[in-house]
Order: sequence, then C-alpha cells, then structure tokens
Amino acid sequence: MASAPDLFAGSQRLQMTESIELTVQSMQAYAHDHDHWGMAWSGGKDSSATVTLICWLIDTGRIPAPRSFTVFYADTRMELTPLAIAALQIMDEMRDRGIEVHVVRAPLDKRYFVYILGRGVPPPNNNTLRWCTRQIKIDPMGEAVARKLDEIERNHNGGPGLDGADGPKPFLMITGVRQGESAMRDRRIEMSCSKDGAECGQGWYQKTLPEAKGVRGRIATLAPLLHWRVCHVWEWLKHWAPQPQFGDWSTAMIADAYGGDEAEEINARTGCIGCPLAAKDMALDTILRNPAWAYLSPLKGLKPLYRELRLARNRLRQPGGERRQDGTLAKNQQRMGPLTFEARLMGLERVLSIQAEVNTAAVRLGRPRLDLLDAEEEARIRDLIAGKTWPDGWAGDEPTADTPLPAYFSDGTIQQLLV
Repeated sequence: MASAPDLFAGSQRLQMTESIELTVQSMQAYAHDHDHWGMAWSGGKDSSATVTLICWLIDTGRIPAPRSFTVFYADTRMELTPLAIAALQIMDEMRDRGIEVHVVRAPLDKRYFVYILGRGVPPPNNNTLRWCTRQIKIDPMGEAVARKLDEIERNHNGGPGLDGADGPKPFLMITGVRQGESAMRDRRIEMSCSKDGAECGQGWYQKTLPEAKGVRGRIATLAPLLHWRVCHVWEWLKHWAPQPQFGDWSTAMIADAYGGDEAEEINARTGCIGCPLAAKDMALDTILRNPAWAYLSPLKGLKPLYRELRLARNRLRQPGGERRQDGTLAKNQQRMGPLTFEARLMGLERVLSIQAEVNTAAVRLGRPRLDLLDAEEEARIRDLIAGKTWPDGWAGDEPTADTPLPAYFSDGTIQQLLV
C-alpha cells in the first residue's frame, strides 16, 4: 500500500495559500465549539501573524465570528521599540474593527525595573534567578484571562460557569505557537488523529488547560499557525497583511525589526531590550543595523549594567548560619542576595541616562521616543529605596558580598579565615 504524500518534503512543501487554507480548516473545525475566543499576543512575529490573520479571516467570512473576541496584549514594558510601536498601531486597527483589546501589564511593584531597582532583586540570569518571564508576562496574562472568564460567566444570566453544559461553551484561547515543518518532520510534536481528535495539519488543539491560577479547567487552546513555515510568517507580515485586501495591517515594521527579508536566514529572535538571559544581543543588533533605528544604540549599555549589578560589591550576602523554617541549616549557605541601595541608585541613574540619550537623539531626528521608565515607575523606585525596602528574608544589615567571611558549610562546619 502506497504511503501518503508528505506535504512537508521536497517539491510538495506547503505554499502560502495552502498554509492559510489549513489554518482556515483548523478554525472551522473547532469554532462552533466555542462561543468566546481570546488571543494571547506578545507583539512578536508569530503571535502578530496569528492575530492579524484570524481577524482578516473573520472580516472576510472565511471563518465564523464568535460571540466575542478578546485580544490580550502582553506589555512587558521591555519590548523592542519597533515592536512596541507596531503593537500600538495594530491595537488601534483592531479596535476600529470592534475587537476588544486589553493591555496586560504586571503590577507596578513587579515590573522589571521597579523590581530590580526598587525592591533590589538582582537581574535575572539563566542559572539560579530566572524570574522575569513568569512575573512580567505569564502571571499578568493568566490574571487578565481569568477576569475575562469571570465577566463572561456573570453575563451568562449568573450561570455556573464555562463548562460546556450548564454554562457557555468553553473559552477558546488562540496562541501563536508555531513549530514549523522541520519540527513536524522530525516528529518532535504529534500531528495526528490521536491528538485530541485533530487531523494532521489542522493545528494543535489542546484541551489540556493552562495551569494559570484562575484559568485552569476553564479554557481550551488552539495554535492555528502551528504548521506555518517561518518564511510564510515573514511573507504575511511584510507583504500580505499590509495590503488592503488582507486587512491593511501595520505589520511590516515587525518583519523589519527581525531583519526584514533576511530574517529567516539570520534565525532572528526577539525578546526584551538587552535581555539578560541572552548570550548575545542579536535582536537589538539587528535593529541597530537599520539606519532608521541606529539612534537606539545607547541601549547596548543595558547588558553591561546588568553584569555590573550582579557583582559581589553591589550585593549583600548571608553571613552564615541561615536556617530553614524547620530549623535545619539551609543548603546554600552564604548566598548572595539583593542589591545595595547604592547599586540601585547607580542603576537607576544609568537607565535614566540611557533613556535621555536616546530621546535627545529621537527629538533631533524626529524619531519615536523611548519609554524604559515612566514617571510613575521612577517615583516608585525612589520611594522603595527611601523606604529601605528589601526582598523577603533580608534585613539589610547583612554584609556586602565582597566582605571576607569565614566559610560556612551546610553541615554547620566553619572554616575560619586564614590571616
């Protein structure tokens, strides 16, 4: 018996129109099961392609419109400037279509720079302190979605909930997850009938619900661009979506931020400005190669600042003998901890200086201004420092981490300093 043709191999690789058609089939197959849709949108390439494509498919009647469609934009306050500007424009375009858009931000005290410079928590790193993604993106998104679910339930005649029986049908959360052909060809994910009844190529329909507090058990998820090739993402953002017949979206700037027509070749990725978790600042470097954005070059000073803030002289250290709640000695004795007030003020002035340098050039060149720290965030940082705020578990009377101390081991053994 002859095997089925491989859509992802050789000359039969999916073309752009075929990728769109599979997305349409995926949405048509499951749309009727969900009265309300949501979209988690980061402003990056995959989620921006997803949200603009879905809106266009609704506008043109290719897929049925839900009773409500809510887009949740994750505003981390640390997005690369071109992506942040494009997001603002796209949000206006969605609102013009009657789409409900929520800008989701972390609470003031948990925002990136307020948490570091106000509360004194060191910048995240890959090894022991990777707090940023959950705190400024995942948790706020989960809380925003939970509030929307509560609102839908209240409006359902006071019904019991989104259980698909007594209440409205489950809320469908659309994501920009995209594995691409190479991942499917390598069988890193399952794209078969055994995955919640999904047909091959129709996307990843997952009824295993996200784990966010207040959301668990209340939504289903669908990734309708899972099968898209990355070149189709660039093609949609740069050439299709900006055309009136495909929605007249302001997406070309997003493709340019990733490197434009060369984005696929350079394997461009974006994250926060000067991401401290990235070995190289490739996203910012890509943007700075574009003369229109070269004035943002002072942002290259952020990664060196993060490295400096992590140095021992800028942090406190537990002196030794730290115990758990049960009274036993903590495993990580003499751990380094929060930033000193002097380091926080130094960091604040550096960030404000970088922002001022960029904005001086922006005014001179007639380019968009940078908004790393707004007045409310700066004032909160200064208030937290003035209030002598320390993270939980720290009193502020610990020695600085560069102070010589006797070695204190988790078994209680102490090795005195050799003089």
